[in-house]
Amino acid sequence: MPSVRRLVVVAHDLLMVAAAWVVAHSLRYNLQPGPEEWRAMLRALPLVLVVQGVVQWRLGLYRGLWRFASLPDLWNILRAAGLGTVLAGLALFLVSRLEGVPRSVLLLYPLLLVFLLGGPRLLYRLWRDRGFPIQRLARGRRVLLLGAGKAGEQLVRDMLRQGDYLPVGLLDDQPRLRGAQIHGVPVLGGLDDLPRAAAETGAELLVIAMPSATGEQMQRAVALCEATGLPLRTLPRMEDLMAGRVGVETLRRVGIEDLLGREPVTLDWEAISESLAGRTVLVTGGAGSIGAELCRQVGRLGPAALVVLDHAENSLYEVEQELRGLFPGLALHCRLGSVTDSAAVERLMARHRPQVVFHAAAYKHVPLLESQPREAVINNVLGTRVVAEAARRHRCASFVLISTDKAVNPANVLGATKRVAELICQAYGARATRTRFVTVRFGNVLGSAGSVVPLFRRQIEAGGPVTVTHPEVERFFMTIPEACQLILQAAAIGKGGEIFVLDMGRPVRIRDLAEQMIRLAGREPGRDVPIVYTGLRPGEKLREELFYAAERHRDTCHDKILLAEA
Repeated sequence: MPSVRRLVVVAHDLLMVAAAWVVAHSLRYNLQPGPEEWRAMLRALPLVLVVQGVVQWRLGLYRGLWRFASLPDLWNILRAAGLGTVLAGLALFLVSRLEGVPRSVLLLYPLLLVFLLGGPRLLYRLWRDRGFPIQRLARGRRVLLLGAGKAGEQLVRDMLRQGDYLPVGLLDDQPRLRGAQIHGVPVLGGLDDLPRAAAETGAELLVIAMPSATGEQMQRAVALCEATGLPLRTLPRMEDLMAGRVGVETLRRVGIEDLLGREPVTLDWEAISESLAGRTVLVTGGAGSIGAELCRQVGRLGPAALVVLDHAENSLYEVEQELRGLFPGLALHCRLGSVTDSAAVERLMARHRPQVVFHAAAYKHVPLLESQPREAVINNVLGTRVVAEAARRHRCASFVLISTDKAVNPANVLGATKRVAELICQAYGARATRTRFVTVRFGNVLGSAGSVVPLFRRQIEAGGPVTVTHPEVERFFMTIPEACQLILQAAAIGKGGEIFVLDMGRPVRIRDLAEQMIRLAGREPGRDVPIVYTGLRPGEKLREELFYAAERHRDTCHDKILLAEA
């Protein structure tokens, strides 16, 4: 049954048909038609309404939404006006031999009809997209945008349509954009002009619309914004926007991940897909930070089945709910169990027959494991051997061990156990088996459970102090999605027995990280939130390493994956 809104549109269009017919006659008679002309015009009008209404219905004029009126809608209006005029003329000729209908009316009528049908649709879309100027001035938070590229253009358009924000200007370092306008909003200069532009426009909010910016570019933009003292928002990074639309709802606070941002990862998705699509994949430790992200990445590639093993019941439940929501058609099997339980691992292997195994299960907290070396050895060493042996025995195609930079010249129990796990994997890889054993080694990941970033965030929210072990301590950092994507790439290119090391970029001083996070929260380090140095913890090093001195690092087919050769 037609909706009320559609009936209103039909009524509007029929009213416009009548108006076009009447105005065409009036123009023909210099706006002074006589009584006889009026009678002839009104006699023909019902037939014109019926014919024109049927034509407009058949050509789909009422299927489109006025809010999104565009060129295809204009084309439909042109066709409806032209075809309707021809058919109405023929009908009038058959009924009355066009008596009382001047030929010039049949020329004026379609032109007027196109204007009367198209004009309201265009005005309605302009109103929904941008509002009326007086209305916009009276509402909306005044926003100055940094970045006038595609993302900035889409964001301006969305702001003008929604009305909660009023874009008052854009800044961009591209000289060709100076003085240009985007949807009526001027480009006021480069990023260095931010203090002047913010004062002149009365901006109340700054938005960085540069999703593909590098870490250095983001650091510069954030520093300029912080100098103004205005609130700051940004868009997600480009890899996070690939599946969605740029819009006001995607705005968020600037995170430390943005400032440590690295160049977007370019992957050989065809090779990765070939290694995983249509296969059964097992992820141990699948409820952890790395394991859960591996499950998300694998789920997108169309595996025959995904098996997730973890001993943390609540975390496994949450991951299962998320994966079922993301991939409703995926054959998902979430299993409670420990990698140290050889009988449970054997039963899981025999039941699901995985062809690819990602071994992410491990204890990882340095201070905690220093006082409990037995548990670390059981989980990280024996657990790796149990899963690796089961993978060999069941002839899995590949086994990928997730390792850490702490395995290089280990100074703690965690590093030592992960180094032994690497040696176990290499030993299996050296045997002539059908299973490819590959190790992937990398540093810290931002935002993982128990890492320094969420800890600092909680401490800042509580007003401090922020605890840093040593003023000079440094760590490598990488985002969780990037690390997992590179793990998948390394798994695809590995032949067996290799230790791949992910290019972690430059190390970050933890003190600088803490200070920047405090500033991003709108506070001043030392004054608003104190930083306290607690001293290095047992087993902790000032600087981590990615390679042993005896290891040569060689390039691979991917520029962010290196091969460590003894």
